[in-house]
Amino acid sequence: MRKTLQLWLINAVCLAIADMIMDGISFSSYGALIVTALALMVLNAFIKPLLQVISFPVTVLTFGLFSLVINAAVLMMAFNLSSGSYIASFPTALIAAVVLAVVNSAVSGLLK
Repeated sequence: MRKTLQLWLINAVCLAIADMIMDGISFSSYGALIVTALALMVLNAFIKPLLQVISFPVTVLTFGLFSLVINAAVLMMAFNLSSGSYIASFPTALIAAVVLAVVNSAVSGLLK
């Protein structure tokens, strides 16, 4: 339970930082940010592994770069599932996926 709450908090912090850094991402309230972080956590746990298995051959052919596309797709799904959150386009989601990966690594490293 504690690990789940920690992951949720990390996702929320990372999304807030991405919102500050990028123009194409916005949240109408902190509640929208929290709901988007929850949606992202659930999608990362259930949908993302399925997408990774399905797209494994393409990921191998692109030397792993297709995983960024999967991350962007999952991020767009999370934004579409939560009201009050906005992401401009798929290229914005692609850049945001990279930003979230870097920020997530930094925040996770600080908490350990």
